Amino acid sequence: MRLTGPLRAVAVLLLVGLTWLLANTLFGGESSSSVRHLFTGASEEPTPAETRPRRYKCGLSAPCPPKHLAFRLVSGAANVIGPKICLEDKMLVSSVKNNVGRGLNIALVNGVTGELLTTKNFDMWAGDVSDLLKFLRPLHEGTLVFVASFDDPATKLNDESRRLFEELGSTAVKELAFRDSWVFVGAKGIENKSPFEQRMKNSKSSNKYEGWPESLEMDGCIPLRAPLEG
Repeated sequence: MRLTGPLRAVAVLLLVGLTWLLANTLFGGESSSSVRHLFTGASEEPTPAETRPRRYKCGLSAPCPPKHLAFRLVSGAANVIGPKICLEDKMLVSSVKNNVGRGLNIALVNGVTGELLTTKNFDMWAGDVSDLLKFLRPLHEGTLVFVASFDDPATKLNDESRRLFEELGSTAVKELAFRDSWVFVGAKGIENKSPFEQRMKNSKSSNKYEGWPESLEMDGCIPLRAPLEG
């Protein structure tokens, strides 16, 4: 069959267009994407890797400087969701690790090396405060102390236990009360008050949950200390 007039012109245009597409597919080039956009009407979308924000240790929004430890603390939510303590992208305390409990959840870390020493929780509603005192009294100079509350952090606290936390740099522990939310990072031998502390008071007028304030979340970078001389 012989093509004449407009049909022949259309056939020629299609042949040229297909040849152009084939050449760009084989040899690449920016024009190939332009051709696709011409036919599909789609605009270039960024890939998921380009749109996803970069993630740093423990979910921080920026990396820590050299010789600093990245951390994130999350207090428990009411008496349902347990607290979390993350250090250098490692979860030290969490419900998943099955090492949380009502009261005060504490992780001790070597302030020179960043190595985890131990984790423990102390029931401040029905437990014995003497267990907490035995845990805090013998801390070595430079030990970092990470604390996240769950449910009730304060009912069994006495004057000595509050004083020990004050010596670690806490300013909020003096007023810490029944079912307050509390997160804190201190150190044995700290010279000034710790900049890493938050407290949310248990108040009927402002509580997020029935009987409990909202959960607290705190993160930051802690400098490693120089090795002790001698």
